[in-house]
Amino acid sequence: MDKILEAVVMSSYPNNVKQGLVRRVIEAAKQPMDSEQCWSMLELSTKLYLTGDTKYKREIGKEVLEVYGHYHPEEFEEFFNVRFLLSLLQEGYGPLGKRSHYVLDYIQLGLQFVLESPSANSIFSLLRIEVLRKVCERPSPKQCAKICKLLTQHPQCIPTGKHQLLFCQQLIRCIGQFQCVSEGEEEIMEFLEQVNKVSGLLQRIWRTQTSAILPSLKELFTIISSTEEQEAPSNALASVVQFVPLEIMDGVIRNLTNDDSITDVQMMMAIGRMIDWVSWPLGKNIDKWIIALLKGLAAVKKFSILIEVTLSKIEKVFSKLLYPIVREGALSVLQYMLLSFQHSHEAFHLLLPHIPRLVATLKKEDSNSATSSLEQLAELIHCMFFRFSGFPDLYEPVLEAVKALPIPNEDRIKHLLGQNAWTSQKNELASFYPRLASKSETGKIGLINLGNTCYMNSIIQSLFMASDFRHSVLNLTEGNSQPLMTKLQWLFAFLEHSQRPAISPESFLSASWPPWFTPGAQQDCSEYLKYLLDRLHEEEKTGKRIYQKLKESSLMSQAVEHHYLNKTLIEKMFGGKMMTKIRCLKCLNVSSREEAFTDLSLAFPPSDRNVRGSTSILPVEEIGPQFIEPPENAGQHMGSPWIQRKGPIASDHAAPSVSVETLGFQESGEAANPICGNGVGVDAAKDPLSTFGEQACAPKDSRSVPDLINYFLSPERLTAENKYHCEKCASLQDAEKVAELTEGPHYLILTLLRFSFDPRTMKRKKILDNVSIPVVLKLPILVAPEETEEVCQRGKDGAVPGSGFMTVVYDLCSVVVHSGISSESGHYYCYSRECTDTGPHGQPRDGVPKPASDKQLDFEIQWYLFNDTRVSFSSFESVSNVTSFFPKDTAYVLFYRQRPGRQSCLLHEALAEAGCLRGEPSLHKDLMEAISKDNILFLQEQEKEARNRAAYISALPKSPLWWRDLDRDKDDDSSSGGCSPAAGGGGSGSFHGLVF
Repeated sequence: MDKILEAVVMSSYPNNVKQGLVRRVIEAAKQPMDSEQCWSMLELSTKLYLTGDTKYKREIGKEVLEVYGHYHPEEFEEFFNVRFLLSLLQEGYGPLGKRSHYVLDYIQLGLQFVLESPSANSIFSLLRIEVLRKVCERPSPKQCAKICKLLTQHPQCIPTGKHQLLFCQQLIRCIGQFQCVSEGEEEIMEFLEQVNKVSGLLQRIWRTQTSAILPSLKELFTIISSTEEQEAPSNALASVVQFVPLEIMDGVIRNLTNDDSITDVQMMMAIGRMIDWVSWPLGKNIDKWIIALLKGLAAVKKFSILIEVTLSKIEKVFSKLLYPIVREGALSVLQYMLLSFQHSHEAFHLLLPHIPRLVATLKKEDSNSATSSLEQLAELIHCMFFRFSGFPDLYEPVLEAVKALPIPNEDRIKHLLGQNAWTSQKNELASFYPRLASKSETGKIGLINLGNTCYMNSIIQSLFMASDFRHSVLNLTEGNSQPLMTKLQWLFAFLEHSQRPAISPESFLSASWPPWFTPGAQQDCSEYLKYLLDRLHEEEKTGKRIYQKLKESSLMSQAVEHHYLNKTLIEKMFGGKMMTKIRCLKCLNVSSREEAFTDLSLAFPPSDRNVRGSTSILPVEEIGPQFIEPPENAGQHMGSPWIQRKGPIASDHAAPSVSVETLGFQESGEAANPICGNGVGVDAAKDPLSTFGEQACAPKDSRSVPDLINYFLSPERLTAENKYHCEKCASLQDAEKVAELTEGPHYLILTLLRFSFDPRTMKRKKILDNVSIPVVLKLPILVAPEETEEVCQRGKDGAVPGSGFMTVVYDLCSVVVHSGISSESGHYYCYSRECTDTGPHGQPRDGVPKPASDKQLDFEIQWYLFNDTRVSFSSFESVSNVTSFFPKDTAYVLFYRQRPGRQSCLLHEALAEAGCLRGEPSLHKDLMEAISKDNILFLQEQEKEARNRAAYISALPKSPLWWRDLDRDKDDDSSSGGCSPAAGGGGSGSFHGLVF
């Protein structure tokens, strides 16, 4: 009968004819027959099943085997013996070089017919040993899956005792070497199924033998933490972790993170490879294990590992949000990585270029998964904006991308940041602040944040960029008896000459720290600036004068010496004078008092008051001719400050209006075109030369710096409880108070009083009004009549003949921005540029300053953005638009520099003669040596860190390039199938990139 069957199978008859003949043979086999005939048929069917070159032949072999197993059990048991099985497993079946791949399938098929036979136990014992040996030989995923299928169907064949533990460990090692060699969707799905069968067997073993779980996990960790492997272990290992009970997770993580035998490099290798598992589409709870290990490392303060792994892996995790099948787990890991990485903006900034494209892709997908992910991603982004404010130029495209998505409230943001931080002790991360390999491309140097010291950093950078002040400080001689000024000199010198990308102002902080400030808490930068300038001023007054040497050399005239050398450096640079006058409204007697100031604190007018339209001593006007003509019918009180505010006052005479102005750009020789008297609005033009043209007008409901100055200088009525005690009347009387600037400072500092006390909440609240900032400001300065006459004759400074005022032009040089809603919290950063004189020592060649309207505004002067350690190029457009894009980021302290004119020429000449403005100052020997030594030390530190980082980075697992995932998503509408990134199914290539 075997000969007949073989002849039929090998014949060239059509399959339907063969099938009929085979059916007859099989039916005949169900009848009793002799042992020899059975053996012949079993041998033939074994040959067909194991070596048949077509699926048809193997199916016939299988059918015959099953018939003989059912109808001839004794002969089948005799044939299917231990020796035969041992030969199959160890030597294989078929010609050398073409051994059959179906041995395990054959054994699994035959086992069902010998389960009750006397030889069953012998066969099980044999298979327990042989499957362990097979697994130790690292079979292919397909063969390994067959072993596991066999053992799953026949658990009696699973190794027992110590062999079972070894089997689990070797099975995990097999999974670690699984690789899918094809990129076809069908092959990938088959590979995933094979992996699932193998990991499913482990789950079955662990359920019955929980004692095997921990040794298995230890083997898994050994594999993923190994630094000696030539190839990275397969991501298929993720399938093992999904079956580990979550109840033991805390104990496992605690043991791992407290195991002193595990090196940092091994731990970093392991967590890096685990993070790669987010790509595995069939894994459950993978994200929970990754996050648990990250938290465990934070608990034992392994911050260096966390930082390196986060920075190297976060972009890849982010790219997996493209795929719905792994999106949930990837988003969980991404959320923890970002929310815990709070000491530096580095991790978040790595994602900035990719966020807009991902958001666009998720919106296009239009699925529940995409919508949910978008909302969570937007919440995450706003948390990062809140934590790392001060990067408006970088954040603008991201803000635009997520503007239509929900914004979390501040309590929610603080909750998320609070519960995910690595540590509540900020000083524990002090040494891990952003590591910058080299100086910023700007050539400028940043300042390290020493724990909420951004308020100081912003002020120091603003003072440093005030070039005249910086040069004067750097020119200080040794032994000047000014310890705080000396520390500032050293700090400025390092900012000027250090090779470090950022330096620590720790020494200066400790010396300039206001005693009432709370260490580690956010402070008011304006309060710090006032304290610092006052300290420097008082120190110089009581010590040696900076310009003592100039006095002795008699290089200056006695008048100039008396006027300037009696002043401290702070007075020369930042000091101005203001006259406060109070007029009794009954007797019209006027009392006056002159005060010095280093900054003007500008309050916001009440919301019901329109400053721009009000009648005040200094109404904002559109820019007209350079010289403001007096009114034709000027009264006898020419130049009087008293202007009607509410109602006419007896014997009150009108006074000419003197404008606080902002300048626009004009072509030489053309008449000045009127523009709005405020700075650039929120929709400023891109073209720098048109920035102050028509588009310079801010929205009607917005404020401008001139508005606030007008309000500051406008008369104030003293009535009711605020009545004035008039000495002439000898009683309390209604009065009017007005302030007038009598001397403009070289550097004008304006503080916008944004913080006010709210009696309802008992907290200081912030005024978030947008205030447009002019790049050029014209201030009226009150002068004596004889001075006005002289100035008008010489054609300087735009004096108003007979009015008592002259205009002084100021250029904006720094803007300190506060980001936040409270003075006790938030963040400070600053925009700055170096404003210098265009001519020698600030004077034109003909000795007469050109009118400000003829002087092209310095749009070419580069703006910089200083944000602690980070310094970047910026623009005035960014300064102007920051609040419109980020409502909590508002200008707070402004620095303006006076252009050379009558008031300032004496100071400019004095500084020039003293050598302060002739090129870069030369530093004294000790300071130069200190900088040189520190630069050498920095280079040595860089070399050492480079070696250490090379060792760390080389330990990180090499994973596929993350950006391929993002590049692959190019809005290709021609792609089909359910595995596109949007659908989460299979398309050729994309699915392979996801898993591997």
